[in-house]
Amino acid sequence: MVQEYQSPVRVYKHPFELIMAAYVRRFPRSHLIPVFVDSEVLKETQSQDGATLVTERRCVIDIEAPRLLKRIAGVDYLYFLQKNTLNRRERTLRIEVHNETFSNRVVVRECCNYTVHPENEDWTCFEQTASLDMKSFFGFESTAEKLAMKQYASSIKKGKEMIEYYLKELEEEGVTYIPRWTPPVDPGAARLQPPPCSAAAGPSEPAAGSPDDKLDADYIRRYLGDLTPLQESCLIRLRQWLQETHKGKIPKDQHVLRFLRARDFNLDKAREFLCQSLTWRKQHQVDFLLDTWQRPQLLQDHYTGGWHHHDRDGRPLYILRLGQMDTKGLVRASGEEGLLRQVLSINEEGLRQCEENTRVFGRPISCWTCLVDLEGLNMRHLWRPGVKALLRIIEVVEANYPETLGRLLILRAPRVFPVLWTLVSPLIDENTRKKFLVYAGNDYQGPGGLVDYIDKEIIPDFLGGDCMCDIPEGGLVPKSLYRTAEELESEENRLLTDSIYKSLFIKSMLIEINEASSVITWDFDVSKGDVIFHLYHSRRAPQPPKKDTLGAHGLASPGAANAQVIDRNWVLGQDYSMVEKALTCREGESVQGSHVTRWPGFYILQWRFHSSPACSASSLPGVDDVLASLQVSSHKCKMMYYTEVLASHDFRGSMTSLGSSHSGFSQLSAATTSSSQSHASSTVSR
Repeated sequence: MVQEYQSPVRVYKHPFELIMAAYVRRFPRSHLIPVFVDSEVLKETQSQDGATLVTERRCVIDIEAPRLLKRIAGVDYLYFLQKNTLNRRERTLRIEVHNETFSNRVVVRECCNYTVHPENEDWTCFEQTASLDMKSFFGFESTAEKLAMKQYASSIKKGKEMIEYYLKELEEEGVTYIPRWTPPVDPGAARLQPPPCSAAAGPSEPAAGSPDDKLDADYIRRYLGDLTPLQESCLIRLRQWLQETHKGKIPKDQHVLRFLRARDFNLDKAREFLCQSLTWRKQHQVDFLLDTWQRPQLLQDHYTGGWHHHDRDGRPLYILRLGQMDTKGLVRASGEEGLLRQVLSINEEGLRQCEENTRVFGRPISCWTCLVDLEGLNMRHLWRPGVKALLRIIEVVEANYPETLGRLLILRAPRVFPVLWTLVSPLIDENTRKKFLVYAGNDYQGPGGLVDYIDKEIIPDFLGGDCMCDIPEGGLVPKSLYRTAEELESEENRLLTDSIYKSLFIKSMLIEINEASSVITWDFDVSKGDVIFHLYHSRRAPQPPKKDTLGAHGLASPGAANAQVIDRNWVLGQDYSMVEKALTCREGESVQGSHVTRWPGFYILQWRFHSSPACSASSLPGVDDVLASLQVSSHKCKMMYYTEVLASHDFRGSMTSLGSSHSGFSQLSAATTSSSQSHASSTVSR
């Protein structure tokens, strides 16, 4: 199996020329990297004008490996070939490395680039990619692979320290500025770099580590925490995959990182997990829940939970007085859907509070603490519909908000608690269960209790503290607010079905247009298979075929999905015409587009299965590999779509038009793709 690594971008707040002067000091050897024993220059060539210098070296590496493994391999040192291409004109250095020793058993490739920062020409960026393919190694493949990756992670850290060390050494020698390369006055003569000289520093430096600098290693440490090089690599690669497949509409890094942690940084499993959640969020418009859903007065009065300051680690603190909650009354009055939306809104608020606390405390805070007070819990809380609602809520939260719970403090657990725990614990992830701390009676008041996790000053008054806690006391829900069984049944599962987006298998759609210059807009996600999208126009409506008729073009009328097909006798160019160029849409893509109609009549939006040829090998699996397992249907294609017909004067002002498209992951996304960026037929037909 090929191990791959991709680093974030390191930013050195020094000019490129000064970084190069520090870099060359590591050769032929450096005491800062003991494993780098020696190096020799094999070949060096320079362009006629001196702008480009290519240096090839053989490097000797002493790998920290058990002596037994070295004896079996029959070597004490490993040899690597390094090719450095310095372009002084473009101010770039490209470093390519591959192993010479055991090249038929192990393939190691590394590529590093030093470039000028795109927003500050006096800063230098460094990024690195590498791969390790362990084909065979005397039966010790697994051991050798672990040693290699450990050694590689260590050298990455040492590399940055080394540059900073030699920069400081240059500064102590009085070298703080090196002029940039300029073409020689005489075109036939090569002009080398002038000798280093001291000078004043460049212009003042703007603040670094901003959230917008998504690939900066300092940003990762400041906003995401200390990650190992391999964890950083997983984050960067998953972000790039999302950018490619979701056309720039990607969740924030903190959210992506939660899914990686939930799958122990297994890139394939995390990608599948995240794909499922993003599809769910978009289909049910969860990004807009806090802005569009108004918490009913019933829940404001009787849902006994709320946010209350933060714990000792700076995590937002949510308090739930479950023992005081009339779960049966809430389920009967608000329904399962109402409670689910309540819990989802709490989780969305938690995500926002984590971001705010990250800014306030100056360190990464990605999860919250939940304190559950069970005083008053009894058998009425085990009412079967209430438990069913609780299990469903846990299932939804576990699937879409992984690694958001940092700690769960359960206080004053009564004797009935083990019964409830037996029911709900199988649905809770094992890593999450490890974060549960349970206190019976007044045990929470002693050493190792609440004061170890929450400052004494903010312990709520109902737990013996001095802080007033603005959380509803609950009480019984009046039976006059109960809904009938029929009302509850009619609203059940609306969160899973009540969406402006429709999920369906491959089909066509018929739209009747009465006025020219109307605008048809569409927004669809291809969740299974590759499709070809067409837009046709016909002056007459297709006629319904017989039930056993099979045609190449499935068509759904406004009244019956997939109930009609285009007449097989129709001829393209005579009975109907193509008004938009065919667009191939790959699995996983999100597509938006629009069409200004020139004539009244019937417009047919058609999605057809596209059998694409085998694509070239990629370092990351395609979207097919990720979503294929999510589909259990025998259909080849599936998508989620939304369409709207607008009068021309309403086009720019419509919230669902492409002029102001809200399709995407707005709350979780740092940047949402606009219609002009869409990989779709988004230009207006003339």
